[in-house]
Amino acid sequence: MKILVTGAAGFIGFHTCLKLVRQGHEVYGIDNINDYYDPKLKFDRLNELGFSEVESKLFKNEVQSAKFNSLRFSRIDLVDHESIDNLFNQEQFEVVCNLAAQAGVRYSIENPKAYIDSNISGFLNILEGCRNHKVKHLVYASSSSVYGENKKVPFETTDNVDHPISLYAATKKSNELMAHTYGHLYGFKTTGLRFFTVYGPWGRPDMAYYLFAEAISNDTSIKVFNNGQMERDFTYIDDIVNGVTKIIEKNIDSREHYKIYNIGNNKTESLHDFIITIEQALGKEAIKEMHPMQQGDVPRTFADIRKLIDDYGYSPNTDIKSGIQKFINWYKYKN
Repeated sequence: MKILVTGAAGFIGFHTCLKLVRQGHEVYGIDNINDYYDPKLKFDRLNELGFSEVESKLFKNEVQSAKFNSLRFSRIDLVDHESIDNLFNQEQFEVVCNLAAQAGVRYSIENPKAYIDSNISGFLNILEGCRNHKVKHLVYASSSSVYGENKKVPFETTDNVDHPISLYAATKKSNELMAHTYGHLYGFKTTGLRFFTVYGPWGRPDMAYYLFAEAISNDTSIKVFNNGQMERDFTYIDDIVNGVTKIIEKNIDSREHYKIYNIGNNKTESLHDFIITIEQALGKEAIKEMHPMQQGDVPRTFADIRKLIDDYGYSPNTDIKSGIQKFINWYKYKN
């Protein structure tokens, strides 16, 4: 298939591009390379994809991967309606995988406009591209954050998600509503994926596991919120990407234009145990600073994935110990 992947220089987008081209698809990646975190990591990911020349050229124009004949890239911002429309018109994609977004729960408290621009206005441009250029299927990233402080566990996609506690979560719920409306009005298939705390090699340096590894390695203290009494459904990156590609590749015969799935490990880990796992992988103990719960954080996430299993026969299976060890191996190599 001919597939557009947005956020191609990002953590999940990079891995998704790599998986799709290795499976024989024609992939076109776009990213705006913003400075939410050090762009060098984004350029390094692009280099891994075969775009070694893009940093020096600033890649305003399309570039071809030196590693994969079926992979191309352009620096395009989702907010740039004209560029997005021109791209859809020129390429005539069959499937769009929208992984671009302004990420981060805490940053949304400091810089809300970035979330409205990228996650709402940008997503609207993607929906318009799908509508106007006969895209068959839009697969897009949502988030476990939409569940807010949901006390019923595990979280099911049928649970009420009308009470987000961060603007980031509100934009993700908005994406689901927008996709539902467009799928209903214009007849193309939309599938939203609620990701649960994704971790692994090439990950974002603002994520807790990355910050912990860096601080422990450098003998500086880590901030432990809510005394470590939080629980997360940590999901290894390969499990996320395998789920994304299965949903792209398997055409389920359905009259429904709107589907939502959880992709999580279907298991919770306490923050306390998670830190111990990182300590063991590094062979060093953390220096801990205890802090209260942060604004926008939730005490627990836990994915019910029965719907994913029923429709696609798929469930993540990477345990936290082996997943963290793979990340630490990469972290040591990278540093």
